[in-house]
Amino acid sequence: MSELDNRIGLPATSRRISKTSERRTASLRVGRMRENMLAYGFLAPSLLLFAVFLFYPMFKSVYLSLHSTDPTGQIAAYVGLDNFKAVFQSGLFLQGMKVTLLFVLFTVPTGILAALILAALTHNKFKGMRVFQFVFSLPVVLSVGSSAVIWKFLFHPTLGMLNYLLGKVGIDPIPWLTSPDWALISISIMTIWMNLGFNYIILSSGLQGIPDEIYESAKMDGAGPLLTFRKISMPLLSPTLFFVSVVSIIGAFQSFGQINILTRGGPMDSTNVFVYSIYQEAFVNFRFGTGSAQALILFAVIMLLTLIQFKWVERKVHYQ
Repeated sequence: MSELDNRIGLPATSRRISKTSERRTASLRVGRMRENMLAYGFLAPSLLLFAVFLFYPMFKSVYLSLHSTDPTGQIAAYVGLDNFKAVFQSGLFLQGMKVTLLFVLFTVPTGILAALILAALTHNKFKGMRVFQFVFSLPVVLSVGSSAVIWKFLFHPTLGMLNYLLGKVGIDPIPWLTSPDWALISISIMTIWMNLGFNYIILSSGLQGIPDEIYESAKMDGAGPLLTFRKISMPLLSPTLFFVSVVSIIGAFQSFGQINILTRGGPMDSTNVFVYSIYQEAFVNFRFGTGSAQALILFAVIMLLTLIQFKWVERKVHYQ
């Protein structure tokens, strides 16, 4: 019987199995190709938007940074790295970075700390707490332009509500937007309020993701609210805090709208952050080469800071 199979049956069966395997492989290959085409079809709109609004401007900036432009913004000549040298030699980089770093220092730690305190206070499930959660989240729905206009009225030296309230407690009016000593602080206050909604929502969601059983175990062991927050909430919230800090620093370096509406970089360049300096150089003075060089320098600085955060700060993050 086995000899008969060897001579007649098994080769035929082997051929049938081989053909079936080939058909199955071809069918899997076609199915995989269809899935890839479907995936690329879904990704096509996003890839198109990235290509038009991200990759093309980036390559165009690199191209412009290596050329000089005439007063109408047209390419005049190839200058190599002269635009970068001009940025560093003119002091634009140091002045812009100094103001930008002060702005980041004023807004990021204060904004995260305020959002963390509010998220911790509203984490308790008391009656009516939803109202406070809604109020604290409200700034996230307002645009930068609307927020800046509101705060421009609040900062008004004579008609503004802030100076009116200060006058009620016997404090002299503060030149919020007209004094070089106060302008950056005023912009920072407005930016902290504007970012409060986003930071509050993210941190509040992070606190709600911590299991209640851990808090109950800590309470049974006699831990107080402050010890529980320091020993349990903060370590388990560290991934969320890391995300908020990275996003906040990048957002602070890119701040533009509120500065353009409230102070336009003044007074005396006290609020002339690096992004606003790029805008002035490229779209006010029509020096697109120098402006593009500044934009690429800012991109490198933000990327370097982000890499440092992922390299060093992420080690402190506690992942479950």
